[in-house]
Amino acid sequence: MGILRDARLGLKVGLDLLKSRRTRGELAHKLAGRLPFAPGTFEIAVYFADGDVNLYQLRQWYEPLAELAKTWPVVILSRSPSAMNALLDESPVPVAYVRKVIDLEKMIEEQPLKIVFYVNQNARNFQMMRYGRRWHVFINHGESDKMYMTTNQFKAYDYSLVAGEAAVTRLNRVLWDYDFDKRAIRIGRPQADHYSGPVPYTPDERRVVLYAPTWEGDRPSAAYGSIATHGVTLVSQLLATGQHRVIYRPHPRSGVVDPGYAAANQQIIKMIAQANAADPRAQHVFDDGPQLGWQLAAADMAIVDISAMVYDRLASGKPLFVTRPANALAEIDSSGYLFEAEWLDADESADIVARIDALEHDPEAEARLAFWVERYFGDTTPGATTRRFHEAVDGLMSQWQRNADLHADDGPVEEHAPVTDESL
Repeated sequence: MGILRDARLGLKVGLDLLKSRRTRGELAHKLAGRLPFAPGTFEIAVYFADGDVNLYQLRQWYEPLAELAKTWPVVILSRSPSAMNALLDESPVPVAYVRKVIDLEKMIEEQPLKIVFYVNQNARNFQMMRYGRRWHVFINHGESDKMYMTTNQFKAYDYSLVAGEAAVTRLNRVLWDYDFDKRAIRIGRPQADHYSGPVPYTPDERRVVLYAPTWEGDRPSAAYGSIATHGVTLVSQLLATGQHRVIYRPHPRSGVVDPGYAAANQQIIKMIAQANAADPRAQHVFDDGPQLGWQLAAADMAIVDISAMVYDRLASGKPLFVTRPANALAEIDSSGYLFEAEWLDADESADIVARIDALEHDPEAEARLAFWVERYFGDTTPGATTRRFHEAVDGLMSQWQRNADLHADDGPVEEHAPVTDESL
């Protein structure tokens, strides 16, 4: 058994190395002859140190960033070859490759960055955060009640852009001596203003159900994934009615830890393909695309796990079920929306059609939903959250200018990085 495991590990390492070499070759070709950015072009940057596997964290900001760039030019700073390779193909705003610290220093010397956004808590964020005289702003990659959302790492940033009062209340329970009025800026969910786009099917009388589960997690406390416990059953029930269209959008990391979870994911994908082959008009969708938005707008009902997808859907104001984790050790923060969420237990998956019908005709559930939408996101009138996002940026720019004027006589500050492997 140990020999087989070692052989599989060796094969994986070899395939990963081959993929890495191929990626670097593609990237070198794309970068060849690419003109440098003109000095003084950008005042806002988004720092992204992760590889392509975590690009979903950045992708959800594409459209709000593209809109912001109409006023304040934005550049993405990519530290990873795999992420940079993908970003060159898909990013709606310019991207700079700053793999080494020396590349980052050159970028900072040439571009008068006043605001730097961060979408995650990568440890390499600190290689950027060491540079002062600019605002370091955490914008996160989604709103949720997961334990990730109450980390003390919020204090590392000058400011954080949060969705609304629910986020402030959540953080207030765990952060000591934190100036929420100044440092936590409520903007809502700018992505919700872009929940649109063409759908990959012909709309008809079928009820559209989005099933968007998360991955299995790497520890029991974060075991929120439902593919293996709920997913196969509920998708099979929906496919069998002939009255529903399923959009299946699993987390891109589904199955990376648990082979059984990976197998259940593949089973659902196969079921969808078979249902479409049996009835081409059904047009069920297995969605692994980079864009998130049209799915949330198109779905009459959503079934999601405890993840940012709960709150992405909540921001749409449309009904949803939240799957209850089968693992009793999974941590659930039930002080917010999850206290009154429409829960779906694993043993209820076989009754999903009846549960959906009941929820769609429940006025009390509709009222609860409206309350929590306002609690988490404030005014969700189209355009309102984009306006608050832009107002927050304008305010930070004004604050930067006031500080710059106050310290105009301080002289230049040398901010050289320490000599590490990353600076070579």
